[in-house]
Amino acid sequence: MITALILAAGQSKRMGQPKMSLPWGEATVLEKVIATFRAAGVDDILAITGGNQEQVERLVGASARTVFNPDYARGEMLSSVQAGLAGLKPEVEAVLIGLGDQPQVREGSVRLVMEGYRKSGVSIVVPSFQMRRGHPWLVARPHWEQILNMQFPASLRDFLNARADEIHYVEINDDSILQDLDTPEDYLKSRP
Repeated sequence: MITALILAAGQSKRMGQPKMSLPWGEATVLEKVIATFRAAGVDDILAITGGNQEQVERLVGASARTVFNPDYARGEMLSSVQAGLAGLKPEVEAVLIGLGDQPQVREGSVRLVMEGYRKSGVSIVVPSFQMRRGHPWLVARPHWEQILNMQFPASLRDFLNARADEIHYVEINDDSILQDLDTPEDYLKSRP
């Protein structure tokens, strides 16, 4: 079983307003991300909340489970992944780490990462566009204890760099795996 951890704990400082609730077509940014993972066949989705917790939980509603990251204000992405890993069901064998502010990601990209895991037998699968790593990426249970034991300022990039020779890369033909929404300019340039 693969669970998606959708990182939605940020404080949206550069955006200047809560970005998870910004309109994205007929949905919000976060609703679009969750819908994309669902359409790709991910049945278990766990949204990690932090900043704007109540608003994010309302957006998620019944479409996914949530877990609160108490260290969201200083722990960066690592603490959100750690909070998510701690909240997993025992039958989960791997997690997809997705960004709540990445509504551009396509269903096909999510599927290709999961297929890469199932076909390769490798425990870390990362999508790549023109030799650049993107999201969502997948990490299987054998690595979770190490991630849970990492301490800030160590980062998930450090984790991946230390395991560069263990990563199975899946080539993605569009740059949506690299895009996210950090600033009002990013949002205005990308929104549908």
